[in-house]
Formats: sequence, C-alpha cells, structure tokens
Amino acid sequence: MQSLAYPLQFHFKITTLSNDFTVQDAHGQTICYSKQKMLKLTEEVNIYNDTTQSQRLYQIKADRWLDFSAAYTITDQNGLYKGKIARKGWASIWKSRYEIYDQNEQQDLLVREENPWVKIADALFSDIPILGILSGYLFHPTYLVTRPDGTAVLRLQKEPSFWGRKFSLHQLSPFEKGEEERTVLGLMMMLLLERRRG
Repeated sequence: MQSLAYPLQFHFKITTLSNDFTVQDAHGQTICYSKQKMLKLTEEVNIYNDTTQSQRLYQIKADRWLDFSAAYTITDQNGLYKGKIARKGWASIWKSRYEIYDQNEQQDLLVREENPWVKIADALFSDIPILGILSGYLFHPTYLVTRPDGTAVLRLQKEPSFWGRKFSLHQLSPFEKGEEERTVLGLMMMLLLERRRG
C-alpha cells in the first residue's frame, strides 16, 4: 500500500450487517476491502485485496478485549509488524485523538478530530425519525493527521451521502518513509471505531 493516488474514497454500506467498507483511489480502482470479524472478544479486522476476499493483505487486532484505551496492532499477510494505532482513552471522550506508532514503537503521527461539535450534531440529528436520513448531507466530521512538529499530512472528511457513509482522504504533505502504509491502515481502523461511536 504505497504511492496511492489521492484522494482515497472510503465507502461504507449501511445495508450490510457486518462492519465493512471498500477503499478506492482517485481513479476509482479498488485498493482494498476491510471486514471486521463479528462476535469476537478482541476486535479483529482483516484487509483484503477486494470484495472477493481472495487475498488477505493485512490484519488489525486489538491488544486487549473490551478496553476503551486498546491499541490496534497492524501486521501484513506474512505476520510482519507494521505499526499500531492507539486511542487516547479519556482524552477521546470529547474530541477524538489517536496516536500512530511505527515499527519501532515510536509515536510518529497524531490523528485528531478538528471540530467535535460537528460529530455531536451528526449523531443527534441522525436519530430523528425521517429527518435523520438527511444527516449525511448536513454534517461532515473531519480528522487531521499531523506529525509531532505540527505538519499536516492527511485530512479525512465525511462526505455527503444518502445510502451509506462515505469518507475522503486527502494528502496534504509528502510522506516520509513508511508513513503512508501504517497511516492509511490506522485510519481504516479508526473509522470503524468512530462509526460505532456515532
């Protein structure tokens, strides 16, 4: 998962029981398909080459079960450790914050929600009968990925949608070595966690 054509598009389907989505590049080509295993004590997500699930590319797995501050380890198809993403526990109650770690366990990127009020409005409005189906057109939470020096690398934004949920991922700065793979995979896990929150 290197040198991708941005922006990437994340497409959730609300008509399926499983928590899954596809990722497409700027040319409409499917990059991967993510599927979360249901009814497991520890969260586990498999990333496949496409919706046929013929080849597993990565696995993302929680380091503990049912924990608000769990870290999610990313490994490739050969079991090689690629990094991890960790939710910042109580700091994420109001404004979502995640840290992305490299293969050496060094925290090198931070993901933070830009405006928590937008997500709250989106969650509240979506619960209103009939009118709630329009929430996908009105509120668009965004997340910014930055380096420790404050450099913005990526912006993930919810897009207007009716049947399902769509997010776009825009590149803001050139990647440093190894950043792209673990960051895109980390954001895929973050989307699954944030979708559950509302």
